[in-house]
Amino acid sequence: MAKLYRLLTEEDTSVFCHKVSDALAKGWELYGDPSYAFDAANNVMRCAQAVTKEVAADYSSDMKLGQQ
Repeated sequence: MAKLYRLLTEEDTSVFCHKVSDALAKGWELYGDPSYAFDAANNVMRCAQAVTKEVAADYSSDMKLGQQ
């Protein structure tokens, strides 16, 4: 059994909300509060949300976390 961690990031648009909603629908759980920051290089606001998930497998750095 392994506990996986992902940090979802995206520009502050509905794409970010859909990314988080998709992870929740696949069994990931919110971990902590979301973050919001200005990306000066691209002149946009960015959002971030950590998520975790327990899986019935041993952890490997080769895992595709988004496919778990």
